[in-house]
Amino acid sequence: MRQVRIGAGAGYSGDRIEPAVELAEHGQLDYLVFECLAERTIALAQQARQRDDRLGYDPLLVARMRAVLPACHRAGTVIITNMGAANPLAAAELVCVTARELGLFGLKVAAVTGDDVAEAVSDGECRILEDGRPVATLGESLVSANAYLGAEPIVQALAAGADVVITGRAADPSLFLGPLMHEFGWSFEDWPRLGQATLIGHVLECAGQVTGGYFADPGFKTVPGLARLGFPLAEVSEDGSAIITKVENTGGCVTSATCKEQILYEIHDPERYFTPDVVADFSRAQVEQVGPDRVRITGGSGRARPEALKVSLGIAEGFVGEGQISYAGSGARDRAELAAEIVRERLGLIGLVAHELRFDLIGVDALHGRGLPAAGGRVEPYEVRLRVAGRTTTAGEAARIGNEVETLYTNGPAGGGGVTRQVREVLGVLSTLLPREHVRASVQVLES
Repeated sequence: MRQVRIGAGAGYSGDRIEPAVELAEHGQLDYLVFECLAERTIALAQQARQRDDRLGYDPLLVARMRAVLPACHRAGTVIITNMGAANPLAAAELVCVTARELGLFGLKVAAVTGDDVAEAVSDGECRILEDGRPVATLGESLVSANAYLGAEPIVQALAAGADVVITGRAADPSLFLGPLMHEFGWSFEDWPRLGQATLIGHVLECAGQVTGGYFADPGFKTVPGLARLGFPLAEVSEDGSAIITKVENTGGCVTSATCKEQILYEIHDPERYFTPDVVADFSRAQVEQVGPDRVRITGGSGRARPEALKVSLGIAEGFVGEGQISYAGSGARDRAELAAEIVRERLGLIGLVAHELRFDLIGVDALHGRGLPAAGGRVEPYEVRLRVAGRTTTAGEAARIGNEVETLYTNGPAGGGGVTRQVREVLGVLSTLLPREHVRASVQVLES
């Protein structure tokens, strides 16, 4: 049975580049996919584009392309990625420039656009899924609204002969489903096959997670060579079944357990996994170890795709100001708690206007809070770090939080050091649904 080899070159925007190079050079791939776009990532990209309309794509785009384009060109490997973020066309143009600089002429680079639906959701009857409010009530706080596109425009781009396909917001599994539909000629209504292939895309989409990265837990689940973790590839057959593996002599492992954990990752209802292409059913998935670092996955299926597309909304939610300071030695926790009391009182005295304040002792109560006592009662650490953080409307107000932490240097208690301060803008994420007839994807092919 004919097979398509497809690799995962990234699982998020800042992922390592070296494993993708190993896949490009030694994976004998037909396709290399870079999944680099999260909900907040695209909102940040929209802000960058608003500041400069030449920007808005993934900041590692050029570095990744320089690293893998030559090997992919030699091997005939097609690259598919959502690194276009808020500006796929600018990203495609930059890839063409990069290809020419590398001496690669005549490369076809396709830009998939149409996922930006800010106007449609603001003017229509769309409501926020989390609280039921009309999207229009968000007003100027709405930073971005991007619909999750499916595999169809990717299939169109590949049919046009693209060597590189760059999308904006597309569903993660769709980046893998598109090339499989193109290669095998599957119908857009072949729901069982689309569901099975979506299962494979879901397994691959987070890259190193399925080769043991997120799986590793010392003393319970041992994973070798994590510093040289290899990223996964799939050998996919025409019926959608696949063997998950990795390049030989790379770190990590591919086992039935790593694959099962990834199948369950971010799944609400395994019988109804909604994507733009299909409502996938993972409930009867079969996972079988067939050799060292080789796992066969079958049994996925699906039903007709939803009539509405999910839209990710990026919301400006003010600023967070933060200050941190460390205390060490005997009485470290007592001094840190006194420091927290001082800062709390100081913020009241200066009239700080904050929507929310947190006072955490990192290593003691920063993750689970004080409502969950540590085993054995009160912890007396030899060193502890106080973190004070607050959410405010303005950056200036946020900066006052870190300033008050810094004044502990000379205003007590004793022995504080290593102060850091920062102010960052907060982008929240909400969601809505938009009838798919209001979303029109388009493909533009450029040439290097």
